[in-house]
Amino acid sequence: MTFLRSVLIALCLAAPMSASANDWHRLSEPGVMAIMRHALAPGTGDPANFTLGDCSTQRNLDERGRHQARRLGAALRERGIRFDRVLTSQWCRSRETAELLEVGPVVDEPELNSTFAGRGDSGAQTQRMREIIAAADGRLMMVSHQVNIRDLTGQSTRSGEVLLIREGEDGIEVVGEILVAP
Repeated sequence: MTFLRSVLIALCLAAPMSASANDWHRLSEPGVMAIMRHALAPGTGDPANFTLGDCSTQRNLDERGRHQARRLGAALRERGIRFDRVLTSQWCRSRETAELLEVGPVVDEPELNSTFAGRGDSGAQTQRMREIIAAADGRLMMVSHQVNIRDLTGQSTRSGEVLLIREGEDGIEVVGEILVAP
């Protein structure tokens, strides 16, 4: 009985990690944009010798993360979803995620760079992201980091998770989620 109970608990805990949210239809609604946490890059933060533009000094996607990004991109394309621009953090794991999606032209956006562990200016970057979103013309996707997305939306994300957002009366509102497990 104890073994069976342990297995059932483990399955219940694992289920949300493999489940896919399927709010795909929300992307066709006016004003809805996508903001994604980069795909799976094991670990936390970056090494002390982190250098922007030098991927060998950064925490990067592993093969599961690359597979996750490709699968999400394929799922978007299968549904006919493409973006006019895919803005990305300049961190290698975010840029690689954005490129592997293959859903639109990838453009570096420093305001999406990580503010984890005191990097960047969280308040200023969040404000500038709100301005970018307000001025967005066409279908927009952004690839960033958990801390930046939480600061913008008030919601945490898992690796590779996409939040579907729009401007609301009280700021950015989350209207849906998409997750393709690694």
